[in-house]
Amino acid sequence: MSYFKHHVFFCCNQRPEGDISCANHAAVELQTYAKDRIAELDLRGKGQVRINKAGCLGRCDEGPVLVVYPDNVWYTFIDKNDVDEIISEHLQHGRVVERLKI
Repeated sequence: MSYFKHHVFFCCNQRPEGDISCANHAAVELQTYAKDRIAELDLRGKGQVRINKAGCLGRCDEGPVLVVYPDNVWYTFIDKNDVDEIISEHLQHGRVVERLKI
């Protein structure tokens, strides 16, 4: 068994100005929001959920993006509502959010 049930990586890459990057779409702020929300829900720690920043995940053109491991499910998101839906549906209830999946 993995140390974490779910390990979530938010692409927080910042490319040079003019290039598409997840950081240009509030990825850093939404990663912080997700991390705080997981703590509020008492879902962090061993056997639960870990939220991390990542460098380039290679999919900025579909971004912002995050990936949930070990499920290998990739999502795009726009705002806190999308992040909340991923937390509630996928991380808490094990249901993939098809409308946000890439």
